Amino acid sequence: MNNIVDQKIEIISVGELNRSAKYLLENAFNNISVVGEISNMSRPSSGHIYFTLKDEDGAIGCAMWRSQASKLNFNPENGDKCILKGQVSIYPASGRYQLMVKSIEQAGSGNLMQQFEDLKKKLDNEGLFDLENKLHLPDSPKHIGVITSSSTAAFQDILSTIQRRAPSAQVTLSKSVVQGDTAPRTMIKALNRILLFNENNKDNPIDVVILSRGGGSIEDLWCFNNEELAREIFAFPIPTISGVGHEIDFTICDFVSDTRSPTPTAAAELVTEFNFKAFDRLEDYFEKLVSRASHLFKLKRHAINSIKSDLKSPLIKLREQNQKLDSFELRLKQNIQFNTKTEFQKLNTYYSRLMERNPKNLLQKLDSRIKNISKLIEINIKNKLSIKELKIKESNKNLLILNPLSILDRGYAIIQNKNGQAIKTNSDVLVGENLTARLSEGFLDMEVKNTSDKK
Repeated sequence: MNNIVDQKIEIISVGELNRSAKYLLENAFNNISVVGEISNMSRPSSGHIYFTLKDEDGAIGCAMWRSQASKLNFNPENGDKCILKGQVSIYPASGRYQLMVKSIEQAGSGNLMQQFEDLKKKLDNEGLFDLENKLHLPDSPKHIGVITSSSTAAFQDILSTIQRRAPSAQVTLSKSVVQGDTAPRTMIKALNRILLFNENNKDNPIDVVILSRGGGSIEDLWCFNNEELAREIFAFPIPTISGVGHEIDFTICDFVSDTRSPTPTAAAELVTEFNFKAFDRLEDYFEKLVSRASHLFKLKRHAINSIKSDLKSPLIKLREQNQKLDSFELRLKQNIQFNTKTEFQKLNTYYSRLMERNPKNLLQKLDSRIKNISKLIEINIKNKLSIKELKIKESNKNLLILNPLSILDRGYAIIQNKNGQAIKTNSDVLVGENLTARLSEGFLDMEVKNTSDKK
């Protein structure tokens, strides 16, 4: 076989040459992986797939048998960049060089997105995304746990935001790697450290946890799409907030966490929102209280001055009146102090009521549910449109196969008499009768010369 390609030894046929080349190629390139862009995709009714794989430097014809094509977990289309595994071969009948494909994977983020959608669907079917399983965030968390790397800008943003909006809140970092293959395991360990901390510090437990990192590519954020990590977050007994990436980035952790925040900074703002607004309200109430007390002082002082101006009694009476005024002023100050204390008590009462009746949790829950329902509707519509489109394509393909006129393209003809009836046997015609032959393109007029039962 090694000498058959040596032209000096013997003369061989074209078929022998192609078979020899086929043998050499299949042994030399038995199991290779090739990356490129799919084009000229063809799917005949046999179930096999034929297409061309190309890049900027070249192209190769590809064939994938139905037995292998049925195992694909996605539907390859023209323009998809894919990684093909298979065997290089030659089709001996035409001498065409081709790749016999055993498997196809989407290259780059395409394959990752398919894995993301598969895991998302699996966990959603198990109920890990259900709203009734979500924990409520505390109104005013006193101790905030953060899981991220201490060197990230995301952690510094969280710290500065909390210190600015809720300086009394305590922040504890449970360090973790947030990128790479080892990241899911270190994040799970960080969650377990928080549980251990709460067991040992029952008087100062962490009451909410932020899982965060900054933005990046789908590969950078892929550790947050880990199934084991997702299940740990779902079962975690402390309310969790996922603040991963930018607003357009979504990970599995976003769906299993009790609340999803578009950015790490937004997560910090979320846990400090009530305190931040409470400070604003307290400052507003204090300014109003000071303004009212000042106005009351002015009114009372004006009244005192008016009384003093009307005094025209002798010196003794004047002194008595002065004593009365002093007494009145003392009572006035006491009343003001009492009123001030009462206003502060009312303010504390209002604050307590606000704490008890804060609608924030309900609004957050409704907002999250609306977003989830909208996304589910959008996904369902896309899936149904894809199914309908596939059914239409399959129906068109079946119609073309079943169309009787398609037989004419293979050289057959339909013979009809003058009434348009199709002639099936020689007994349906008479000698001398005029007939019409319908071809793939056009018609022929003919006259019957004779009939015979011979083939």
